[in-house]
Amino acid sequence: MPQTILIIIGLVIIVLLLWQKTREKVVGICAAVMGMDAKKRERKEKILELFASRGSLNNSDIREILKISERSVVRYLDEMEKENKVEQVGSTGRSVTYRLKSQQ
Repeated sequence: MPQTILIIIGLVIIVLLLWQKTREKVVGICAAVMGMDAKKRERKEKILELFASRGSLNNSDIREILKISERSVVRYLDEMEKENKVEQVGSTGRSVTYRLKSQQ
């Protein structure tokens, strides 16, 4: 009987320790995601500032200035197009540029 009680107490302690570790990982993941969201917002704001100062930009301009990947630039520009903040000028290829939506 005393051994059974010790085994149950041991199992409870193990479960509590595992739960705490899992909770710490979840909190850490949430913090990392929030940090990425903040970085993404900052980069998108910087891109909007670049448009305000330069008028129009292409993908490589943004990539070189912000030192980010081509895929990230495409993703940010796509999101900003959906948010009606920027518009694409041209259809495909190297001639494509973007500008603030309010510009004519």
